[in-house]
Parts: sequence; structure tokens; C-alpha cells
Amino acid sequence: MESEEHILMSELNEKIFQIFSDFMTRVIKFEELVAVGKFIRRPPINKTSELIERIFRANETRRVLTYVEAGCVNAHDSIQNISNSKCIVNELEGLVKEVTGAMRTANESKPLSQDKVTQDEFGPEATLYDKEETVSSELPKPELTDYAAMMSVIYSMVKLDYIMQQRIVSSLNLKSSSGELESYSLMWSLRPFINNDIMHQAWRLIP
Repeated sequence: MESEEHILMSELNEKIFQIFSDFMTRVIKFEELVAVGKFIRRPPINKTSELIERIFRANETRRVLTYVEAGCVNAHDSIQNISNSKCIVNELEGLVKEVTGAMRTANESKPLSQDKVTQDEFGPEATLYDKEETVSSELPKPELTDYAAMMSVIYSMVKLDYIMQQRIVSSLNLKSSSGELESYSLMWSLRPFINNDIMHQAWRLIP
């Protein structure tokens, strides 16, 4: 019969893994918003088209001309996208706090034995195969601290990425030069604060 400590640890393991899974699901949503928002400057309008030419002549206001010259920047879409990103970043922060609380509970409840494999746990008739199988089955399992640490690192990266996006969007307007737009687009695409190796390691924690 399992002890209360082992049952509690099993439940905490499951809870922390679920928090981690929810966290990574929101990271995917953030990535999708980044992909949508990267079109800071849209492809140039084909002014050689007769249809487009007629539309321009019928709506040739100064605002339309400025909008086209600025690269067809839609500030409203960018602001809405950033607002959605902020909501996800806040949710990620909440999940980091939640896993921190779960880790605190796990540390307080962890059995003194730390689940180490000892001679006494097997008994005198246990075979070497039994022992090796038990050890090998435990080795690949990530520690609870792996999930918590990974969430903390990824949250920091995503938050910095969001702050960069926010600054870019707040700088966009119809007076933005072509060079500025190109620089913004490059920064948005490069995402200097996101470490892809760490992201790959995080996904490997999910079987």
C-alpha cells in the first residue's frame, strides 16, 4: 500500500506536468501571434494594374497616399495583436507562479528517502536485472525542477520578446520611413531574445 507521501508526490508530479503542458500551449499561441504580427510592412501595391489605378484616382486623398507610401501599415491590427500577446504573457506569468507554489509544496512533502534505489527496497532475492530495470526506468524522467526552471527561462524570453514587439508597434505610424519599417521587420523576424535550443529542450520534456 502506497504511503500518503508517495500519493501526494504522484499528484504533485501530475499537477506540475499539467501546468507545464498548459504553459507550452500558451507559448504556441504567442508564437502564432508573432507570425501574424510580423507583417509590419505589407507587399507593395501593384500600381500598374488598371483596376488599382482607377481605385487610387477615385480615392486619392492625402491620407491614402501617405498610407501607401508608409508601406500600408495598419496600426489598429498591430495594436490589437499586441494586446492579445500581452494577455498571453500575463497568463504565462500566472502559470510560473502556480508551478512555483506547486514546487514549494513538493519540496515540503518529499519523503526523506528521496525515492533513491537502495538494497533494502529490493530484498535479498532481487536479481541484478530487477535493479537495473528500476534504475533505467527512472533515469529518463525529468525532475520537477526541470519543468519549473524551463518555464521560468522561457517566460523571461517571451516577455522580452513581447516588450520588443510593443516598442516596435508603438513606434509605427504613417510617417515611418521605409528604412525604419525594414529595421522593425528584421528585428521582429530575428527575435533576438528567443533561444531556439532552449525551446527545443522544452518540447522534449513532453513525451
